[in-house]
Amino acid sequence: MRYLYIVLVAAFTILVVVFMGQNLQSATVSFFSWGVTLPVSVVAFLCYVLGMLTGGFFLACLRSWIRGATPSSR
Repeated sequence: MRYLYIVLVAAFTILVVVFMGQNLQSATVSFFSWGVTLPVSVVAFLCYVLGMLTGGFFLACLRSWIRGATPSSR
């Protein structure tokens, strides 16, 4: 099972590197008056990380709300 995990991680890493190599075109991201020009692969990676952070924060809040809503057993 460990070898399968290593093979899957290596394959995913290779796919990410190929994606980054294929998407070197520039994209401009604007937010209000702020703007930055980055490669498409970097923009995609930053969107992925931002999604992980916001999704993790949302799930943590949801778990605490659910724990707070259930009566404690004593």
